[in-house]
Amino acid sequence: MVGSPSTVPVPVPSPRAPRSPRSPHSPLSPRRPPESGDAARHRRLWRHWYENELGWATAPGAPVRLVVGRRFDVLDVPAEAGRGALRHLGPGSPVAVRGDRMRLLVAAGSAEELPGLLEWLEWGPSALDLDVVALGAGALMDAPPPPGAGPLGPRPLNPGRSGSQGAAVWLRPPGAGREVEASLPTLSAVGGGGGTPDLVRLVDTVATHVHRIRLRRACAQPFPFREGLTQAPDQPLAFS
Repeated sequence: MVGSPSTVPVPVPSPRAPRSPRSPHSPLSPRRPPESGDAARHRRLWRHWYENELGWATAPGAPVRLVVGRRFDVLDVPAEAGRGALRHLGPGSPVAVRGDRMRLLVAAGSAEELPGLLEWLEWGPSALDLDVVALGAGALMDAPPPPGAGPLGPRPLNPGRSGSQGAAVWLRPPGAGREVEASLPTLSAVGGGGGTPDLVRLVDTVATHVHRIRLRRACAQPFPFREGLTQAPDQPLAFS
């Protein structure tokens, strides 16, 4: 006699759901992958140089940015005006260029002194239109490549040319060591015979060059009466 089949239930594994591609928004796959390769290595070297060689703080993240207001402030001026003021800087005063703007590093606290200094120099209301931007505490400045380091991101422009694009570069890089502040223009150097650059002369020279640039551009504009009649044909002359 043939026996009947066993009635003991045998567990059958449930079918495994097919794997789906990992969502780009899942925690294991961040939307923006971490930096790797040469770019990340270069930025680490940049950050190390600024923080350890100069003692300048940098902001976290990319690109590398310098914290302004602790060791230095910045005067952001038109490059043409900045070039005219370089003679008032010391040989070790750092200067950066980005496109058609020049960034003059000055002593910390100078940004707060700029409005009163321009008024003392008798620039008056025109000082508001001088296109001179002071960066002080709480501001950040894009870090140019350290001396000898290759650029990252957009290709730097020639410091002698003007343009709206390009990465920041050092025109006069800071020297290694933590004594850069001694070369920064400051108000305390007014009337002194030391080697510290005078902030008053620097600001006055920048303002003068910016004013000359504005006048030159204004004179280059065509006058309105050249494009048409200055008066209607039947209008009497003003002196009649």
